[in-house]
Amino acid sequence: MSTAQTQLDSPDDTAPMRFGAWRHLPTAGRRAFVGAFGGYGLDAFDYQVLPLTLAAITVYFRISAGEAGLLNSVTLVVSAIGGLLAGILADRIGRTRTLMITIGTYAVCTLLCGLAPNFGLLLTFRALQGLGFGGEWAVGAVLVAEYAAPRYRGRVAALIQSSWAVGWAAAVIVYTLVFDLTSPDIGWRIMFMTGVLPALFVLYLRRKVTDAPRPAGTRTRGSVRAIMRGGLGRTTFFAALLATGVQGGYYTLGTWLPLYLHTARHLNVVNTGGYLAFLISGAFVGYLFGGVLTDRIGRKANFAIFAVAAAVLLVAYSLVPPGANELLLVLGFPLGFAYSAIFSGFGAFLAELYPAELRGTGQGFTYNFGRAVGAAFPATVGFMANSFGIGGAMSFGALGYGIAVVALLGLPETRGRQLR
Repeated sequence: MSTAQTQLDSPDDTAPMRFGAWRHLPTAGRRAFVGAFGGYGLDAFDYQVLPLTLAAITVYFRISAGEAGLLNSVTLVVSAIGGLLAGILADRIGRTRTLMITIGTYAVCTLLCGLAPNFGLLLTFRALQGLGFGGEWAVGAVLVAEYAAPRYRGRVAALIQSSWAVGWAAAVIVYTLVFDLTSPDIGWRIMFMTGVLPALFVLYLRRKVTDAPRPAGTRTRGSVRAIMRGGLGRTTFFAALLATGVQGGYYTLGTWLPLYLHTARHLNVVNTGGYLAFLISGAFVGYLFGGVLTDRIGRKANFAIFAVAAAVLLVAYSLVPPGANELLLVLGFPLGFAYSAIFSGFGAFLAELYPAELRGTGQGFTYNFGRAVGAAFPATVGFMANSFGIGGAMSFGALGYGIAVVALLGLPETRGRQLR
């Protein structure tokens, strides 16, 4: 790695710790921020359609809990391929053009899910959705990170990450309305059909958003082989392991929580939405706070603190005894806070680990490799649920956070690192 990538600039710890760090971006950077924020929020909306409608789909197609878990796991596995392809494309044809491709892909495939006549085609379309879903975040995060100053990069990246909570909240609102007004047999299809709307956002990207200037002499061909060699190979291994642990824990809860509230806790649609509102509110605040903390104390410390907190809270939440639903409501906010704040450092951290010509490839591969391997967690919970119930099986996700802590031992601290 060149001197330009390894040089550290001393973080300005006296800089105001405000959430409006995006205002320090140049005009082109602000447009890129809007593009990445909107793209990721819409990505979240399309992704969350499945967990929210999983109970209805399970009944409609008469599938087992294990098969239901497979729907989500196949999305995450294929997303690794999509993330890798998008990362390579981002280094070859540019960040913005690749972002448009990923958004268009997941939007169209989400619509096709709503039209699926049988479980096999639903599984196929959901897998194809993973191609776009896997690439969008990594490309958008790199796009904005390259505009941001080192001392604000963590907060700016965390603001992008917070759009996941916004998209998730929008999906819950639409879910509550649709399922309150229609039958579950029709409602799940309507939910997927609304997922085509993000395709319209491509028009904004095409007209308004441009890539940050590349450093002089930067090559424009991403290479998987290059991120596997020498010191970068070690970085890639541990970064992928970190992403695996964090996302294994996250998707365990994200996949099974709506079904758990509906079947194990016997909550109706409106009450499920209310419980999720507490979790999502905590998630949004967690994303923002985590961004401030990752710039203040460093990327690795932020990951470690919230990995431990998320593991403890996930186990506590999944083991709440029957008849104590009020306790679930209370635990929802801190759980959402902890298991989202840990993601705040990813956008900046992964971008800072790789040189410009490999940044999209490195970030796309490591983050989405974590999604693919982490997909084993929700699938495992689906099969464990037959013996331990969904609540008891969800506590398995805490293992992912332990893996994340171990991965940190092999990674450098990058706070303040110059990207150009």
